[in-house]
Amino acid sequence: MDLGPHAAFIWISYAAVAVVVTGLIGWLLLDGRKQAAALEALEKRGIRRRSSASAE
Repeated sequence: MDLGPHAAFIWISYAAVAVVVTGLIGWLLLDGRKQAAALEALEKRGIRRRSSASAE
């Protein structure tokens, strides 16, 4: 595969996109854990979700 004179730019662009997407996935995973912990802390304090009351 010949990318021509712009090969370095193309590879750097692909690498940058991979780093950004990996960072976003990591951020989502960490934030999901943080939100789950916050929700569990609220439930331990006796604060329930409004949506769970209508499901019962």
